[in-house]
This record gives sequence, structure tokens and C-alpha cells, in this order.
Amino acid sequence: MKISNYVPPRILRMSLLQQKVGLCKASIYNRIKDGTFPKPMSLGGKSVGWLESEIDQWIEQCRSAANDDQV
Repeated sequence: MKISNYVPPRILRMSLLQQKVGLCKASIYNRIKDGTFPKPMSLGGKSVGWLESEIDQWIEQCRSAANDDQV
């Protein structure tokens, strides 16, 4: 029997997202509006969430940009 290493995508709701990125709700939505932050996905009704993998990529892009600015 083959054991799968598949890990299902993790979806972050707003409270976890704020903790992970260190931004308030208004700042997150302002960045979404200006295209500098990943858009949320609909979870049904009025619920939205963000794929953790997309947020991790965004954090890495911010880190890379900060390192480039320091050079």
C-alpha cells in the first residue's frame, strides 16, 4: 500500500490571516483593492477565506522585496 503525502490546502479566515501577516482588516482590504494582496475566495454565503499557500507566497515576495531594498 502506498502512503500519500497529500496535504489538503489550508484556508485562512480573516482572524488567522491578520495574525499571520500582521495587518489589520482595513489594511488587508486596501491592499486587495490596489492589487498588492491576494484576493479572497468565496466559501459560500458571505464567508471568504484565503489559501495559505498564496499568503505564504505573498510573504516571501515581501521579504524578497525588502532584501532587495537593503542592497
